[in-house]
Amino acid sequence: MVRQASVKVVQLLEPLVEGLGYEFVGAEYLPQGKHSLLRIYIDKPETGIGVDDCERVSRQVSSMLDVEDPIPGHYTLEVSSPGMDRPLFTPQQFERFVGQEVKLLLSRPVNGRRKMTVALKGVNDNVLSVALEGDEIEIDFDNIEKAHLVPVFD
Repeated sequence: MVRQASVKVVQLLEPLVEGLGYEFVGAEYLPQGKHSLLRIYIDKPETGIGVDDCERVSRQVSSMLDVEDPIPGHYTLEVSSPGMDRPLFTPQQFERFVGQEVKLLLSRPVNGRRKMTVALKGVNDNVLSVALEGDEIEIDFDNIEKAHLVPVFD
């Protein structure tokens, strides 16, 4: 199961990535023994992200993680663009994409469902207002296990 990286890891990485001139979108950790994965999403809205950007951030992050050692055991570090199906990690990110469709995986069912694609109507504190099959419902941010934008192709 993919989960958001620990608060400690985010607190270490966010200022480093932003200090390099990139937006720190978020990080997720996939624990699988020796094959665990730490994936960091970065963006640069004006220009987008290229391979060189990912390499630059990866080198800096790798050095910091080697020194700080916030994750026990072996894992692979991956630095990536958020892509068209951008993951959403914070209420502020949800606010930025009000009006768009979002695919959600919930920890606890809402209206009998854990997986849903909804239209994002608004964010108030830590509560999302969404349209699901014509009904407007509220979802606590803490109930969201994973969220991604639904890509729009013109």
